[in-house]
Amino acid sequence: MVILMVDRGSKWELLFHSFYLILMNDTLGAYFHLMKLSLAPSKVMEVFIKAAEFVEIPVRRSDDEPLQKLFMAVRSELNLDLKNIKKEQAKFWKQHPALVKTELLIQAHLTHETANLSPDLERDCKRVLELAPHLLEELMKMALIPRSNKGHGWFRPVIGVVELSQSIVQAVPLSARKSEGIAPFFQLPNFNDDIVKKITRKKVCTFQEFQEMTIEEHAELFSQVANFSASEVGDVENVLKLIPSMKVEVTCGTEGEEAIQEGDIVTVQVWVTLKRANGLIDALPHAPNYPFHKEENFWCLLADTNYNSVWFSQKISFMDEAAAVSAASTAIEERMEVLGASPKETSSAIREAVEKVKNGCLLAMGKFLAPAEGNYFSGQVTDEGLIPEDGIDEEGEIEEKEDIESEYSEDEDDTQDTNKKGSANGKVHEKSGSESSGSDEE
Repeated sequence: MVILMVDRGSKWELLFHSFYLILMNDTLGAYFHLMKLSLAPSKVMEVFIKAAEFVEIPVRRSDDEPLQKLFMAVRSELNLDLKNIKKEQAKFWKQHPALVKTELLIQAHLTHETANLSPDLERDCKRVLELAPHLLEELMKMALIPRSNKGHGWFRPVIGVVELSQSIVQAVPLSARKSEGIAPFFQLPNFNDDIVKKITRKKVCTFQEFQEMTIEEHAELFSQVANFSASEVGDVENVLKLIPSMKVEVTCGTEGEEAIQEGDIVTVQVWVTLKRANGLIDALPHAPNYPFHKEENFWCLLADTNYNSVWFSQKISFMDEAAAVSAASTAIEERMEVLGASPKETSSAIREAVEKVKNGCLLAMGKFLAPAEGNYFSGQVTDEGLIPEDGIDEEGEIEEKEDIESEYSEDEDDTQDTNKKGSANGKVHEKSGSESSGSDEE
């Protein structure tokens, strides 16, 4: 056996790799078929755990009692109908044992119950969290994949995937999103449910209002709601300085035409500028409870929330300036070529784009088919205009006073709209400032 494995090591490696690919294909197939147009954010977890990789996590006899105890600890976080709790509990436990275990371990992470796990379950939990970012990205692709003859993805499931991603990275309970404006507070160090409730009773209604307070005002507030030491107050201030502020400039138009007609191929150009109070541009998200390396990413979406459709999407990151410079240069060069610009004009446009990238901007570009004439909304996720994957946004993502909110119900009309509007028969150029309370889906 030993000689066989050594002599034919490449074959064994190939077989293992093929087995892994089969698992991934099973996962992608499940995600594709389970993804629904009206999938409520609260139901995304049920689809996410159906990954073949999670099914392969071992379920031991010794896990039975600890999982029963864990179920009781996180039961309020599960999507169970309390009016028919006995039937719902029986239905929950009838699922594949590995899927039951996976969901309970994720909920243990979100509710900070991992300290009570056995060594075996703790290892399993880390495995689930290690797999989560990659699987969530694949789930996002299944939500964004063109499902209509116009090549649009589905907006509502996208929001759910981003919210689940943010919650996993920040270890924030999904139930915290049910209360308006509460979730972002839980990513701050030393904050718990009791402190957040006391803060919101002090007429600090939103996370943005909390961010805009001075250090002195924070200190006074903490003296009333929490017995924070000077060091703990400093930890909060440092994280607040890390949270990015975003400015977005959007231009939509048909190349070489003054107006946009239904069915035209529209080019959307989005310049995103990121700033932080600490002066950094690229930074890792504050995620002390996530046990693996996680880079900050954002999702830029152009969506019509009224029709639950995503017209354009692109994942962006400020972590690699060289890649951003290359991507912006290529995109601008291709666009200038379509416009018939001279080499001099092209070089000038590329230099301008490169300079913007080096000053903390990123370019997202894409195309979509123009819809019928009318007014439309552009939806943002930060992993939403702009949605972060790894941080929880303040009530939405890219702001224009009214943000995207997800309602934890199954009604298709529950998703709220943003205020950002674009015209379907002309160019749109908008600037909006947004305060994001976190970074990124992943």
